[in-house]
This record gives sequence, structure tokens and C-alpha cells, in this order.
Amino acid sequence: MLHRAPSAGHRHDDEDSRWRALRETGSAAARERLFSFYLPFARALAGRQFKSRSGSDIEYEDLLQLACAGLLEAIDRFDPTLGVPFKGFAVRRINGSMIDGIAKMNEVREQISFRNRAQRDRLRSLASDEDGPVARGRAMEALVDMAVGLALGFMLEGTTLYHKESDPGIVATAYDSLAWKQLVERATAEVARLPERDRRIIELHYLEEVNFDRIAEIFGLTKGRISQLHKAAMLLLRKRLSTVAGFRLER
Repeated sequence: MLHRAPSAGHRHDDEDSRWRALRETGSAAARERLFSFYLPFARALAGRQFKSRSGSDIEYEDLLQLACAGLLEAIDRFDPTLGVPFKGFAVRRINGSMIDGIAKMNEVREQISFRNRAQRDRLRSLASDEDGPVARGRAMEALVDMAVGLALGFMLEGTTLYHKESDPGIVATAYDSLAWKQLVERATAEVARLPERDRRIIELHYLEEVNFDRIAEIFGLTKGRISQLHKAAMLLLRKRLSTVAGFRLER
């Protein structure tokens, strides 16, 4: 059966409905839906900026974070009732955000890259203990828990779980065994089954490469709360995957 791609009219209706939802509810969920809708546009601008700086030590992931910041600012300041196309309004703010951010990074050379920040945030999230400091007898158990959580994060981020079929440059590796592919497929299904907010946090962080600070802005929560939700979602994923016959994620 053939499926037609959405027409420009349908895409326009979807865009209008998202703006209408934000205008009527002002909810974080409506804001996040708009962010997701325009994220490919911000990603394309970040890619263009990255290509124009060939040979620079600025990383694409850092440019993407700056583009996301500009996109969020544009969403918050845009008035759809004025009849001005959003992308024309947003492009200056997104590019401006990247240019300003690059200037700051050049001034502060020791700034940590996105990937290092992401790893640091994940470590803090997975190592956090709401009951207080880890007891001496649980130190090794906590260390194993953290290691397993990081390994699961690596799988979400670095495998075919989130690579688009059309993504060039994705080549088969030693990981492409039947067991690994089955685990990836199961993980995909379990991510989709997470509660809506938790699922979007996992997808934004591991799929879209958005850091905890920006995710906190998107949902109107603190970074600490995003860290807690991230840990809870990863623990739930681990628990569900560990029940699959043949897959041993438990210590």
C-alpha cells in the first residue's frame, strides 16, 4: 500500500494548530511540540554555520545548543497573529544566538564541550541518591548501577536505535549481531512506552542531543528535576530490558 507524504497544506495546518495550542493553553507541552516541529530548521542553520567554519574547533553539538536557545527565544517572542512567517522571524535570532555563543566560547577557551557536559550531567543524574550519601555497604552496588546506566545511555545514543535509515555514513560494526539488534529493537519499544514527559526527555537528550539545561527550559522545570526524571526513566528502561530473555542488564 502506498502512503502519500503530507501535503504543504497539511503541514501548514499542523503548524497553525501548534501555535493555536500554545496561544490557548500556554502549556509547556504545547511549547515543546512547537520546538520539536521547528527543530529540523534550527538543526539546518547549525549545520550551515558549522560548514562555514571549516577548520574551526567549534563543535557541531555546541552550535546546535546555541541554535536551540535561539529557537526557544523566537518561539517565546513570536506573535503568530501578525501574519509574519515564523522562520523569517526566527532565523535572525537563531543565527544571532550562535554568533554570540561562538564569541563567548572563543573568550572562554576552557569551556567544556557539549559531549563532556552531557556525560557529566548523566553521571550526576545516575549517581544521585535522594536518600542522602551512599552508605559504605552500597558503594559498589551504586557504582555498578551507574556503570550500567551509562552503558544503556551509550546504546541509546550510539547505535542504530536512533539513526535514520537515510543517514549516510552509518556502517555496520561488530555490534551489528542478531542479539544486539534485538536488544535495540526492544529498547526502541520500551522508550516509546515511557510516560510522555519522560519519553520526550530521553528522546531530546539522546536523539536530538539537547542538554539538560535546555530541556529544563523547554519544560519549565529545574535542571535538578530533569536530572531526577532522566534517572527514573533510565532505571525503568533498565528494569524492563533486564526481563527480556537472554539479555542481562542486571549486576
